[in-house]
Amino acid sequence: MAPTAHVRLVLAIACALAAPAQAQQRFVPTQSELRASYAPIVHRVAPAVVNVYAAKVVRNQNPLFDDPIFRRFFGVPGNGGNQLQRSLGSGVIVDASGLVVTNVHVIEGADEVKVSLADKREFEATIVLKDKRSDLAVLKLKTARERFPTLDFANSDALQVGDVVLAIGNPFGVGQTVTHGIVSALARTQVGITDYQFFIQTDAAINPGNSGGALVDLDGRLVGINTAIFSRSGGSQGIGFAIPANMVKVVVASAEHGGKAVERPWLGARLQAVTPDIADSLGLKTPTGALIASVERDSPAAEAGLKPGDVILSIDKQTVDDPRAFDYRFATKPLGGAAELGLLRNGKEFAARVALRTAPEAPRDEITIRSRSPFSGAKVANLSPALVDELQLRNAEEGVVILDVDDGSYASNVGFRRGDVIVSVNGQKIAKTGDLARVTEAPNRTWRILINRGGQQISAVFNG
Repeated sequence: MAPTAHVRLVLAIACALAAPAQAQQRFVPTQSELRASYAPIVHRVAPAVVNVYAAKVVRNQNPLFDDPIFRRFFGVPGNGGNQLQRSLGSGVIVDASGLVVTNVHVIEGADEVKVSLADKREFEATIVLKDKRSDLAVLKLKTARERFPTLDFANSDALQVGDVVLAIGNPFGVGQTVTHGIVSALARTQVGITDYQFFIQTDAAINPGNSGGALVDLDGRLVGINTAIFSRSGGSQGIGFAIPANMVKVVVASAEHGGKAVERPWLGARLQAVTPDIADSLGLKTPTGALIASVERDSPAAEAGLKPGDVILSIDKQTVDDPRAFDYRFATKPLGGAAELGLLRNGKEFAARVALRTAPEAPRDEITIRSRSPFSGAKVANLSPALVDELQLRNAEEGVVILDVDDGSYASNVGFRRGDVIVSVNGQKIAKTGDLARVTEAPNRTWRILINRGGQQISAVFNG
């Protein structure tokens, strides 16, 4: 399940709508229709939905646990108070060779992952790929050459509000459970769960443990991966969200081709929402589209002639409501070829073709700082257009970026976080990870640090 109290998974009940008496089409169900069962669909799809169990060892940070005398007299285990934390979620088999898709937050930090099938058999699994931007992970079952049942992908763009869907997963660890409901809304972009916010909203009952489970249509095809719910109580309240199948397909395809990361098209432009005031100034009837705020040099956007002030209205004839909708549409395009953007410039609409290629990569030279400094416990890497795009950094052209921070480390305690770009330390410019390693090896009583966070430069001073 999602790590906050505000979000988790949900699904509910399909309703019959009564048509006006004069309508030609009948909407009132007959008694035989009311007795209709979803059992044939469930029978077909349930074997491909699995339970995912993840476990990780968490070291107790109390220094007393490192003292053998303390452990002896107070009965603390010899492992220094380490604890085994477990998480429970669901998954879907998407390839007969044993590829399973689930949520990253289900298996994040796991030292061991096991998958339990609907027939109660259990397999160890390896993590093939994690894509934090979409909160999707792909696992591989450790087994001989067995062929597993799978679910076929649906075209999630063909979903309509009101379509009946089924949610299958393992809520609260009670075992495989099926609930049904309708698609309540599409293209939800204000959820705040992942980088790609374009969720299917459903009212089918989803609860903790359903994360990573299947949302299927009445043809038994996978339309989404259940990811989160909005809940004030921790349980289902009829507002659940699923990652559309078209995004899932992109992540699974990368795993099938042996990729360790998902490759997506790179636009090379920063977008912002069109406010009502901006819409008025541009002559738009409604505040819709994605306004181009800046364009990177030598990027696909620059090569296509896009300019700051242009508004993206559509991509391949699909309407773009806001920047998040564009990000999703663009990210699900296959690499190679081009996408046609519908644009507005100076009150006139026109079209431009943008090449679908990945952002340039450079050696990241990833290191974790261990020397005594405010950066101790921070994993850092060299900036590149690919990393800027991956982390959605703003106004970051050079420096070293923090990829991760160890829990309980000095870097964590002073407040550094993923995406912070280190610009300078004690007046010395930091252009490469080697620069940071060299600067932090020298002992200092005072550290003057300049970082870029969210496009804004922040100065900080640390003593000790």
